[in-house]
Amino acid sequence: MVPERARIDRFSGDLDALAPAGARLGIALSGGADSLALLLLAAAARRSMVEAATVDHALRPDSRDEAQAAGAMCKALAVPHTILTAEWRERPASAIQERARAERYRLLAGWAEKQGLDAILTGHHADDQAETLLMRLNRGAGVHGLGGMRASSTVPGADVRLLRPLLGWRRSELERVCSEAGVTPLMDPSNADDRFERVRIRRALAEADCIDPAAIAASAAHLASADEALDWAADRLWQRSVSEKDGQLTYAPGDAPAELVRRIVARAVTTLASEGIGQPLRARELDPLLQTLASGGQATLRGVLCAGGTRWRFSPAPHRSSR
Repeated sequence: MVPERARIDRFSGDLDALAPAGARLGIALSGGADSLALLLLAAAARRSMVEAATVDHALRPDSRDEAQAAGAMCKALAVPHTILTAEWRERPASAIQERARAERYRLLAGWAEKQGLDAILTGHHADDQAETLLMRLNRGAGVHGLGGMRASSTVPGADVRLLRPLLGWRRSELERVCSEAGVTPLMDPSNADDRFERVRIRRALAEADCIDPAAIAASAAHLASADEALDWAADRLWQRSVSEKDGQLTYAPGDAPAELVRRIVARAVTTLASEGIGQPLRARELDPLLQTLASGGQATLRGVLCAGGTRWRFSPAPHRSSR
């Protein structure tokens, strides 16, 4: 159950760029080809420094058996394994994948903190990245969203590092890692369910010979780099142009490019927010606010009173009366 040496060396280079040699790493293991290949490669590259967890979403009758099968694969590799079980007050009837994803990351973050792990690794790869970019294009995403999944980020809603060392690998390569190691991945029936947007995008990509998922994933990486550059510029603009006094932030947009103004306003709101703390601002929130400020009006967003004019002002909104 050991991948080829060349594949291990390639993976080691990808992982070394994200995590130091002594880091204790957790594998998010579903048992599918992507995460199973990640497990095989990580176990070979970092040996005793990895352990794995499988989330049983408790949404399908076979999910417990699948989690136990993933554990058996870990046992064969001498990798410690934990099953994390979702406990729903009400089983989700809509936005199933989104709610399952949020619960999965919540459970994984708690496990990583309990185990004292330095980071969680996921098996997201180049084909996943291409699907993500196309899904976000369909929603009119900006530069940040079109940057796709980052190789290094944090678990949503937690202070745990989230690493994706396989973003440069194709799905077919990971399937070969599994077949060459003589292991059979588990099959998740949701991956063939056309109710889910990602499944529809995946099929469309497979049927479009003129589209190269690897090239799309490379474009996402370029856009992520551009997003970092815009953050760098916005940070310097903030230091020069935003003033703070008595809990109020003031900013004169002048002739700054629209994207930088957008980032300054988003930062001002999230800095003072008393609602939705820790959640990124969505375009549907930010776009109307920018229009209001540009016209000299005022609006309240996430508990922040925002007023336009020559200088834009942001301050905590007065408490609403309970009457």
